Amino acid sequence: MLESHFIIYFLFVVIQFLTGIFANSIIVVANGIGMIKQRKMAPLGLLLSCLAVSRIGLQVFIFFTHLAILSVIEFLTFSNGFGISLFINESELWFATWLSVFYCAKIANISHPLFFWLKMRISKLVPWLILGSLLYSCTSCVLHSKYIWLIPQNLSVGFSSKNMKESPALRYFFFVLGFPMPLFIFLVAVLLLVFSLGRHTRQMRNMAAGTRDPRRSAHIHAMLSILSFLILFFVHYTMEMLISSQTLQFRSFSFLFCMSALGTYPSVHSTILILGNPKLKQNAKQFLRHFKLCQ
Repeated sequence: MLESHFIIYFLFVVIQFLTGIFANSIIVVANGIGMIKQRKMAPLGLLLSCLAVSRIGLQVFIFFTHLAILSVIEFLTFSNGFGISLFINESELWFATWLSVFYCAKIANISHPLFFWLKMRISKLVPWLILGSLLYSCTSCVLHSKYIWLIPQNLSVGFSSKNMKESPALRYFFFVLGFPMPLFIFLVAVLLLVFSLGRHTRQMRNMAAGTRDPRRSAHIHAMLSILSFLILFFVHYTMEMLISSQTLQFRSFSFLFCMSALGTYPSVHSTILILGNPKLKQNAKQFLRHFKLCQ
């Protein structure tokens, strides 16, 4: 029988899971309805939809991991899908990276030929960026398949025994293999937005006090979205490394905290995206209103 703190932990996990599924489903449904009405999907909508679908898959995997921790399901059953989850995780990371690049290209105003070229063509590049991300993630998982299966196997063996054996660092290297490049792209996007916002603010100093500045507001919203993802992504991967290192005692408070933080990322950032997008925010309100009426 589960102890009281495990019950509280499980309730938190369920709320976290349902929040992530709801937020990402709103993004998929809203863009799907828009595609049906307009008979085509805008590049931003396509990117958001791919990101939301991948996050739903990631959220499901994390939820099954929680069930394995609480002994609701067997660990080996969950570990069979580890390779698929790694593919989903890496694809989702690149989708979010390109979303940040899209925001930066559309909102920032940089007088450089390369940036101007990107600004004019980013919409047409979105399908190719998505396809490239899927191919890269698939190839990465295939190349590292002989190491991927060792990770969940060692986790299950290590967590089920008191004497945890040392594992080669190479087995866990693939958790962070794709981290440096997306991180670099995010930092570049943030720096460009900050530079553009600073220059735009200086240009607007002569405007009358109280005058609304839509471009400045767009800069700030885009930066908050990118920075929030950057923080959540860093926390997500830090928790993954702590768990995979087997330095935490199974079912300890630290271990449960890391697992909870791990599931925060795919739900919280999608919620931030909805709150920062008037169309998605309105759709979420309509859905909640309809849900209350049905009750």
